[in-house]
This record gives sequence, C-alpha cells and structure tokens, in this order.
Amino acid sequence: MSFEEEISKGNFLIPECTVCKKLVWPPAEYCNDCMGKTTLKEGNFQGKIIEFSKQNEDYFCIVEMEDSFRIIAKITKEPRIDQMVKISKCGINEGNYFFEVS
Repeated sequence: MSFEEEISKGNFLIPECTVCKKLVWPPAEYCNDCMGKTTLKEGNFQGKIIEFSKQNEDYFCIVEMEDSFRIIAKITKEPRIDQMVKISKCGINEGNYFFEVS
C-alpha cells in the first residue's frame, strides 16, 4: 500500500517512520531524518489554518497538519486564522494531490 494508491481512493494517511516515529512529508518510503522505512498511519488528523485567500468564490488556505507539515487546501465556507479543520476530501487530479478541509 502506497500513499499514492491510498490518496487516489480518497484516503488520507500520513507516512510515519517506523524507527523514529517522525511524520514524513512530502510522502516518501524512507524517513528523511534517520532513513528508517515508513508505514502509512491512519487517523482522524487535524490541522490549523495558518493563512487563507479567496479567488472568485473559492477559499484556499494553508493548513498546518499535526503541528508537523503544511498543505494547501480548499475550504467551502469562509475560514478563520487558527481555525481547526480536518480533511474532508482528497485525491489526485492530473498528477497533483488535492485537499479539501472542513
């Protein structure tokens, strides 16, 4: 099971090092700290909105996930800085990851 296989099914799992337990982002098979092998960690991951902007009718935000790494995500309602969110939808579109939070 790989990150790409899971996200293409709409499942958000985070690679975690089996040796040092660090979350690895961007997703990789090996830890960028200790070179340990990673496994995909399941969970109800939360993030905090750091910044956001509006383009036309859509809001986009930078979300810090698990106090560890940041993603860019779409959000349907007007966001607030420091608002806690979860990934509600994810996938791959034209070779790129996409994320939506709520």
